[in-house]
Amino acid sequence: MGSYSASAQHLVDEMTAAALADPARGLAFQGAPGANSDLAAREYDANALPLPCYSFEDAIDAVREGRVARAIIPIENSLHGRVADIHFLLPESGLSIVGEHFLRIRYGLMSRGLGPVTRAMSHEQALGQCRKWLRAHGIAPVAHSDTAGAAAWVADSDEVGLGALAPPHAAELYGLTLHESGLSDADHNMTRFVVLAREPLADLPGDGPLMTTFVFEVKNIPAALYKALGGFATNGVNMTKLESYQDGGSFAATKFYADIVGAPGDERVDRALEELAFQTKALTMLGTYRQARVRG
Repeated sequence: MGSYSASAQHLVDEMTAAALADPARGLAFQGAPGANSDLAAREYDANALPLPCYSFEDAIDAVREGRVARAIIPIENSLHGRVADIHFLLPESGLSIVGEHFLRIRYGLMSRGLGPVTRAMSHEQALGQCRKWLRAHGIAPVAHSDTAGAAAWVADSDEVGLGALAPPHAAELYGLTLHESGLSDADHNMTRFVVLAREPLADLPGDGPLMTTFVFEVKNIPAALYKALGGFATNGVNMTKLESYQDGGSFAATKFYADIVGAPGDERVDRALEELAFQTKALTMLGTYRQARVRG
């Protein structure tokens, strides 16, 4: 488990005490107070008590060990692609996806005001999402493990010219001067989060479209993926995401992470999943939950 800077630690201690005192409302996230994941937690459930965690693994462990009921983890960004290695973390965790949330991403440039900002510290995702803006303004990127953590680091530093790229309200949290806000290389900058719990939803929501997420491993035979996916096409099931990844250092066994519209219990989905299971070496269901944004 890592540690936070001095400016962040007192906020972390306060939030941790509140979340652990009421586990049912606790919602773990990765990052320092004020990070995008903190904002996502508060948007997803205004009644939640966000629990700051240093790493994605720490946030997952907080749920798995029963210290809080849920965690919220970013998995993909519309500009910069995959965020967390959810493909590896989630199947191993034993947790289930019970919800999703989309957060519009905008950053602010902030500093202690020690001269013009020539270096901006932030998470590599934020630096990538504002790469063009930083280059246009002659500001060098400096990688950090977290956006709001970078703001806290800058608050504790006396390095001239060092700033942070973080959610704008982090400037207020850490006593920094906000120089610019609304920063992003594209208007459509959005991050998708999934919400994790120890158990799948007992009762599926009946007031909107559902998503189902799973991972599978194809057999090492010709046309294995084509055959595995054929059932979704023939049954008219919309697959909105399919991403391959390698596990265990092997180049032979390819695994896939997938999202489909629908849920087990629907005849079309059941037939498609039955065909998938027949054509694959392994199939792990990760959860069924309400769509936060309707897929076309």
